[in-house]
Amino acid sequence: MNTSLTSLAKKRQRLVKEAQMQRMAVADQFQAWHKPISMLDYAINMLRYIKQHPVLVASGGSALLTMFKPNALSLWLQRGLLAWQILSKFRKKAPEF
Repeated sequence: MNTSLTSLAKKRQRLVKEAQMQRMAVADQFQAWHKPISMLDYAINMLRYIKQHPVLVASGGSALLTMFKPNALSLWLQRGLLAWQILSKFRKKAPEF
């Protein structure tokens, strides 16, 4: 019985070392994804903010647009309309955040 306990202890020690190596490998692989995931998290937070404060965002955006030349203003309004249309279609199809 003592030999079986010894073999179990050795097996446990080997498995603990193997699990530690696997955790380190996963941590190394996640390091490469850290920046893209954090950027995606930031974008999701911005979308949530825009969804919760649409009037504030629209008024601030219009104030910024008035500082541009009239031709640039119409171009940015076209882009904004296109972005709004895309986001409204996306909101209809996508689940709630």
